[in-house]
Amino acid sequence: MSIAKDVRYYLKNKPYIREALEKGIVNLSSLSRQIQKELGVDNFEAVKAAIRRSSDEMKKTREKMEEKVLNILKESKITIYDGDSVLITDKPLEIEDKFRVNLGRNYFYLAEKDKMPKKVDGIIRETENCTTIIVESSDKIEGVPGVVAFLTSMLSEQGVNMFEFISCWKYTIIVVHKKDALKAYEILSEITK
Repeated sequence: MSIAKDVRYYLKNKPYIREALEKGIVNLSSLSRQIQKELGVDNFEAVKAAIRRSSDEMKKTREKMEEKVLNILKESKITIYDGDSVLITDKPLEIEDKFRVNLGRNYFYLAEKDKMPKKVDGIIRETENCTTIIVESSDKIEGVPGVVAFLTSMLSEQGVNMFEFISCWKYTIIVVHKKDALKAYEILSEITK
């Protein structure tokens, strides 16, 4: 393989380095030395040139992708449900739920707290006082890669823990603890306006 191909492959598998390159916040010489050492390559200038070319390509690709993602999210609608509970069991239940997912050997339920059964056998985990945030996008979302990654990155970078997350068709369902609800809503509403 050529040095350029080796460098492109290296960068492809390092998402944090790629993101820093896309944003132009990397010292190319330092990165070149690091890659040169890790790949066991002698030609510093060839490594640096490959990084520079790859970086330019990544910036263009990221800008196009981010524009598509933001266009999808600007058309989206946010709905919030407070006072939900998450229940994970090892057998199916008959309850009035908002969402139910069969996970194979386990079952996930998202329901209003007062709709949860009082006594249930087989509970693996129950979390009360949750806030469910549903981002409803147009069905174009299925053809745009990176929407879910963008949303989860934005929330995690701001310290919001999404302890349950489901993406299905045009719905992105995010469950957070009540203490994170306002912060999550502010971040998401800023993206979708």
